[in-house]
Amino acid sequence: MLESLSASAPTPQQVGFSPRTDGRRAEQLRPIRFQNHIAPYATGSTLIEWGNTRVICGVTVEETVPKWMKEQNVSGGWITAEYSMLPYSTQQRKQRDITRGKIDGRSQEIQRLIGRAMRAAVDLEKLGPRTIWVDCDVLQADGGTRTAAITGSYVALSLAVSKLLVTQKLKVPPLLKAVAAVSVGIVHQQALLDLCYVEDAAAEVDMNIVMTEAGEFIELQGSGEEATFDESQLGDLLSLGRAGIQQLFKAQRTALDAIAPAE
Repeated sequence: MLESLSASAPTPQQVGFSPRTDGRRAEQLRPIRFQNHIAPYATGSTLIEWGNTRVICGVTVEETVPKWMKEQNVSGGWITAEYSMLPYSTQQRKQRDITRGKIDGRSQEIQRLIGRAMRAAVDLEKLGPRTIWVDCDVLQADGGTRTAAITGSYVALSLAVSKLLVTQKLKVPPLLKAVAAVSVGIVHQQALLDLCYVEDAAAEVDMNIVMTEAGEFIELQGSGEEATFDESQLGDLLSLGRAGIQQLFKAQRTALDAIAPAE
């Protein structure tokens, strides 16, 4: 199933009317589309296309828990993630981690972030003694790969949970609340939502915001790249991010609406 979302044009009273590199307004998301069940052997999967960024998110289930949980007698289940950028996902070939012999620091940071975000969406006790693996593979990168991976992972996770409920491997729905993420930044002294690569590279300040549908923050990753930012600018970025994430929740609901699990 394909679902797309493009933010509506802002009113003249809204902030940020300077045209961007791709013609969007300051508070406008790039078009978003989900193609569910893209990986037939996964328990749940989706391809999220967010502007020119494309990420496959696949969820698989193991009927066991990590060794540390057994050793420490921790009840419930666990969710963990892996993230990688395919060699042809960027304009210049990216070397595979296996070729270099170790995972790069950026990929490690992002996959830990994805794992934290997905664990915030699930009651691990209700998950039972099993491990959910979330794999995110970037097919094409044009900014916002980590936010696309998180937003797509929740859709794939929801599809996987639906299948587990239908097959009665789960007795009680474990999902707590939807999770999504978006980037914001200050480019040429203007606060912008959902940075593409060109904007991200030029940003004086950039930030990634991860939130639940209840309006709770899971994580804020913000830094001044070439400048500092004040409390007023931080407020502008958070306001843009919250509004954008609400649109992402709507897109997720649309993508998941009335979808039966793939056999």
